[in-house]
Amino acid sequence: MPVHPRIGLYGGAFDPPHVAHHAVAQAALGQLGLDLLLIIPTGQAWHKSRPLTSAEHRLAMARLAFADLPRTRVDERELHRTGPTYTIDTLAEVAAEHPDAELFLIVGADQLQQFPTWHRWQDILSRATLAVANRAEHIGTDALSPAHRPSNLSAVEIPFVTLAMAPLNVSATALRRHMQQDWLDGVLDDVPLVSPAVAGYISTHNLYQNHS
Repeated sequence: MPVHPRIGLYGGAFDPPHVAHHAVAQAALGQLGLDLLLIIPTGQAWHKSRPLTSAEHRLAMARLAFADLPRTRVDERELHRTGPTYTIDTLAEVAAEHPDAELFLIVGADQLQQFPTWHRWQDILSRATLAVANRAEHIGTDALSPAHRPSNLSAVEIPFVTLAMAPLNVSATALRRHMQQDWLDGVLDDVPLVSPAVAGYISTHNLYQNHS
């Protein structure tokens, strides 16, 4: 790594990790010139009302989903934390491990809208540059089409850099809702919304059969 490495942190439930997650990671690596991208499955997310799929399965799917990307590592620290998971705590840990690094926090446009509600959000901005990946303007529970009109990021008065990429209208909520085996196979034949490796893992472990 360079003397002053550029390290990205990309967190999320990854329940499941899908093609939009992969596209964001790929864009961040290239456009931010990252030396390392940490993919961080969340532990007990303070802002999630539903129970998440087990840490074991989400970690395994994340490793499969991002395995082809260089300079990328799935970081499981938040999965071992007790109590709510806060981004500022993870940033502080990574900063202590890499005191000379320039840190980037990668989020989606939907998260940017809610960013001022995050725990100690001003401290987050003092530790890392916010990098925002545009998403489709409307992401609903039935959002499964690959492309859509982008969100308007200019209305948010928070400093950030934008990742230039086509917005993807893919919702993990919709994937969980519709992910019965026959449906999944059909989707993968046409427009792959999850990687074949992740699809195989979901099928093998019968995930999302009874979840919303």
